[in-house]
Amino acid sequence: MKTLTAEQAAFAVNGKLIGEGEFTGVYTDSRKPVPGGLFIALEGEKFDGHDFIKNAEKDGAAAVLCRKECDVSIPVIYVEDTKKALLSLASYYRGLFDIPVVGLTGSVGKTTTKEMTALVLSEKYNTVKTQGNLNNDIGMPMTLFNIEETTEAAVIEMGMNHKGEISTLTAVSRPTASIITNIGVSHIENLGSRENILSAKLEILEGMKKGSSLIINGDNDLLSTVENDEYRIIKFGIENENCSVRAVDIEASENSTKCNILYNGEKYACFVPVSGMHNVYDALSAFAAGVCMGVEPDVAASAISKYVPAGMRQKVVLKNNITFVEDCYNASPDSVKAGLNTLASFEGKRKIAVLGDMLELGSYAETAHRDCGKYAAEKNIDILFAYGKDSAFTADEAVKNSLVNVHHFTDEKELAEALYNEIRENDAILFKASRGMKLENVIHIIYGRMQ
Repeated sequence: MKTLTAEQAAFAVNGKLIGEGEFTGVYTDSRKPVPGGLFIALEGEKFDGHDFIKNAEKDGAAAVLCRKECDVSIPVIYVEDTKKALLSLASYYRGLFDIPVVGLTGSVGKTTTKEMTALVLSEKYNTVKTQGNLNNDIGMPMTLFNIEETTEAAVIEMGMNHKGEISTLTAVSRPTASIITNIGVSHIENLGSRENILSAKLEILEGMKKGSSLIINGDNDLLSTVENDEYRIIKFGIENENCSVRAVDIEASENSTKCNILYNGEKYACFVPVSGMHNVYDALSAFAAGVCMGVEPDVAASAISKYVPAGMRQKVVLKNNITFVEDCYNASPDSVKAGLNTLASFEGKRKIAVLGDMLELGSYAETAHRDCGKYAAEKNIDILFAYGKDSAFTADEAVKNSLVNVHHFTDEKELAEALYNEIRENDAILFKASRGMKLENVIHIIYGRMQ
């Protein structure tokens, strides 16, 4: 982080400053001290950062930003709302750098797209990216503070649960180009309809200058209808021939996908080192962002090959000649269907889907789970193991649509035991569920039994 003075910070957040000094970092968790940094005392339902100000001073904080009176010997900036001050300070800091910034949002695929986009931009620029999934109104500002004097570009992921949240994040990060991966049903419980989700995602334009590029999925039924004369709309896709960035000549295998990217009448070879058409879409959006930022098309296409799945996102593991697809990080109807598409593409293997509950769907939960059960039957999955309360709907609908070998569990150990007894050599097994289901526990039990 570029060094800031306490005076600069107080000005940025419209706060009252006691003392003077400077800091070289910002942090909000006293358990992870940043010596020489500014400690911001956030207040939550289960914690109050003000209780840890003394600890922060002891651990080397150079200054503190807080709402309540405190007795420390380091500079203090008093504000009315520390969370709003964090955003204000991040916005001020962002304004110190005239660099390309790609903002991105969408119902699914954000993190993969972020990783691929950062790889593409890194071919030309020293690039900072969102770490993990720190994409909310606390995590995103902290990403901006990672920008340094040597930073030449940034990729900023923006998540949301409610209308207005993207508006806040884009106003702070001020993207010079943005990506909307797709519009699905994630957070429909809070927003009411996919049309409302689209409206919330399009808030990303509010932080962009007129004439900036908005990169959107031209195969998505809602995004394909987006037009705006004030911005440069770039559509990517596979099926829609009107997209300016398209994947053609697609060759899918179990662990990867080859294609050519058609752009400006030329073809550029692209190797996507993970399977599934949804990852091809992510690669197309990253390619489009790269060429918008001045990366040569052939270089942008080639950079995708360096992608490595992060965390528990569609990691393919081969054990005892059994293919395991670990995708336990998150789940929505769109990403579950994408996972089933990947599983169905494994030729010559018995296909087993282990599908856990998709959370945060509210009144849409039964419909969504039934839809996935029907889709599993349509993709000719051989065996379905459904796990969780709502996944009973998945199992029921799969049976109604003639998928014969269907099992439902609410206990992870019982699921693991039944699955272990079922699997055999040359099977392909997909594990997919929302993060809260902790489906990776089942995977670990299976792996332990196989040793």
